Amino acid sequence: MTSTQPKRIGVIGVPGKWSTECLADALESLTGFRLVIDISRVSLDLANRALWYDDMNLCTLDGLAIKKISSVYGPETLERLDLLRVAEASGVRCFSPVRSVHGLVDRLSCTISLGNAGIRMPETTITERIDVAANAVRRYGSAVLKPLFSTKARGMVVLDNTLAPAELNQQLSEFHRRNPIMYIQKKHELSGEDYGVVFLGKRYLCTYSRVGAKDTWNTTINSGGKYRAHEPSAAILQLAQRARDVFDLDYTTVDVAITEEGPVVFEVSAFGGFRGVKEGAGLDAASLYADYMLDELGAST
Repeated sequence: MTSTQPKRIGVIGVPGKWSTECLADALESLTGFRLVIDISRVSLDLANRALWYDDMNLCTLDGLAIKKISSVYGPETLERLDLLRVAEASGVRCFSPVRSVHGLVDRLSCTISLGNAGIRMPETTITERIDVAANAVRRYGSAVLKPLFSTKARGMVVLDNTLAPAELNQQLSEFHRRNPIMYIQKKHELSGEDYGVVFLGKRYLCTYSRVGAKDTWNTTINSGGKYRAHEPSAAILQLAQRARDVFDLDYTTVDVAITEEGPVVFEVSAFGGFRGVKEGAGLDAASLYADYMLDELGAST
């Protein structure tokens, strides 16, 4: 160990939320220091290179764990992340690096990075044109329209080619008004299950499955899905590792599904959840992550 002083690591998250508080608890138990940061209350004093949260200058910390930027994603999420670049430039270690998180919050940015790396994903069309969107839905047979900024299937719409042309165009127009850049992805039959493959740094940690409720098309917990233990195949692990390696992340979950055409990646999480690891795999992800951060900082506990 290179230091005899406990490190001070703040948690960027949503105060009161389970995963945020679990991580803050785990860090406090190791270091005696606890700070949960609502980034919407952070202010930048650029002239003095100070990033203030109440009376704490975040640039004086040893580390910042980026657990959550907000409960709901939007373009402002990217602006809030940019503030943390000042802390990084001051020598604060961010977990994960800001540039990596920045490239994952926007669904389109994540998709393009994965596609450029040759990672297999569902067929996807990106367009601002209603006619191109309608042709994509007809070609796919069934499609999921996804906002560029969302989590847990919020704001997603399922359309299929059984709709009359006028009805299809109307629903696409409604989605387009809320989402000028339309993200349209082929909907595969997944047998009501997909998988979260979790990595701590470059090390594979575990895999859990999300099993959807019978009356919904997605497997998210918000829609009644449940976590279960899962032992992944070599093909799933290899695909998830390749997807993870596109980004420099300290903790992440790669969402993988088995389609009729083989395994595909839906996304790589900017933050990675803890509850699926706990309920599906029986591991304390917060404690493991806290240990990892202190090891990375070379800290004494």
